[in-house]
Amino acid sequence: MTSRVLYLFGSAAPPVLDIADVVRRAQADGWSVCVGLTRTAAEWLEDELPALERQTGHPVRSAARTPSDVAVWPRADVAVLAPATLNTVNAAALGLTSDFVTGYIVEAVGKRWPLVMMPSVNSAYATHPQFGRSIRTLRGAGVRVLYGEGGFQPLPPGQGDPKAYPWHLALEAAAAMV
Repeated sequence: MTSRVLYLFGSAAPPVLDIADVVRRAQADGWSVCVGLTRTAAEWLEDELPALERQTGHPVRSAARTPSDVAVWPRADVAVLAPATLNTVNAAALGLTSDFVTGYIVEAVGKRWPLVMMPSVNSAYATHPQFGRSIRTLRGAGVRVLYGEGGFQPLPPGQGDPKAYPWHLALEAAAAMV
């Protein structure tokens, strides 16, 4: 039996530090997982990248491949971007492809590939006017954004607990999309 393929993208917010555990949970649910990180998230996890590659059986990517590179990941059934920072949410909504993760997300939106996004921002960032516009834009483009009731709910700066990040909601939403 061929397992379903999940692309798990993360940006540099504290919950990304638990991504190896999320990969284990997804694998226990029958997913083959490929991990992609923003450059900063990859820097945060630099010492763990070899273990993540062994765990998934795929290279962890944080840079776009060159035109001469061959594809190293199987085709995804669904992609999850979690945690998604203010910068990553806004860049994706605006169509800015300055890094590998937002490049994939922008392409996925354009091609209507199954995509789940769950922000991780504090309440000060969440009040920035562009953030609300970006959430509405992404939802309007068909992205399943887990924010607000039934998703991630921001807390005041310094009061969030990365261990309380609702990863299970992102994995459940991904499973529901395939």
